[in-house]
Amino acid sequence: QVQLVESGGGLVQAGGALRLSCAASGGSFSEYTMAWFRQAPGKEREFVAAIRWSYGATWYGDPAKGRFTIARDNAKSTVFLQMNNLKGEDTAAYYCAGGRNRDYGLDQTTNYDYWGQGTQVTVSS
Repeated sequence: QVQLVESGGGLVQAGGALRLSCAASGGSFSEYTMAWFRQAPGKEREFVAAIRWSYGATWYGDPAKGRFTIARDNAKSTVFLQMNNLKGEDTAAYYCAGGRNRDYGLDQTTNYDYWGQGTQVTVSS
């Protein structure tokens, strides 16, 4: 049974940094794309970034470009999201997701089969 467990969220001041982790277990992920989404209260879940597990190709949503970096550690089956220069609008619950590789729709929640429980990121101004 595939499990995704996020960690690393917390309270940080504007301009600060956090690194989120997503530990994956219970499956073989070589044919998977892993992603981070976020959801603020009253808003839809929003695509942040994705990475192809096998060869590390990455994609970023508009909120992440220039500030966030997604990476993976194959040996530890863990995906990371390094977030720098955080802003108040980055406050949200951040979710890790995994889905079979596809060439389109990486920013669509419906294309991911597995989800973690989320980790809260709060940025204070």
